[in-house]
Amino acid sequence: MTKIGIFFGTDTGNTRKVAKSIAKQIGEEIAAKPVNINKATVDDLLAYDVLILGTPTYGEGELPGLSSGATAESWEEFLPALAGADFSGKTVALYGLGDQAGYPGHFVDAMGMLYDAFSDCGAAFVGFTGIEGYDFERSKALLGDQFVGLALDEDNQKELSEGRLAAWLAAIRSSWQ
Repeated sequence: MTKIGIFFGTDTGNTRKVAKSIAKQIGEEIAAKPVNINKATVDDLLAYDVLILGTPTYGEGELPGLSSGATAESWEEFLPALAGADFSGKTVALYGLGDQAGYPGHFVDAMGMLYDAFSDCGAAFVGFTGIEGYDFERSKALLGDQFVGLALDEDNQKELSEGRLAAWLAAIRSSWQ
């Protein structure tokens, strides 16, 4: 069985915690140890057939990175390196953290930005989720009436995150089996 690469951007550590939970639930025989994107190269991602990528959304719809106030480089600095990369044949599942009460017009926007960037590189996606149970105005992470991955709100719905994560992993399990 091919190992799954798990890469995340973070500044406060919440997205890293979710990445570690994902790796634990999948199991170390299948999931590689999660890696902060600021320690990764495009070739590191290309080494996997299946990727799980996570990002928080900063402020009013920003990727984590130096210009958004993060203390270290993150997705903002990494995404330009994807130019010309070929992710055809790669399966990607996304998760994003956001604050639907504080930023209802930008809920999990950064997840949508990852979707756009990796879609432009030819990746195939799994793990779209419904919008039921969320209360927001707009999101760049919407495709039709679904999020392009798992949306988590650790600020306002932390109690729902564990169940949402378990259901999402069960739904995407077929992508690596």
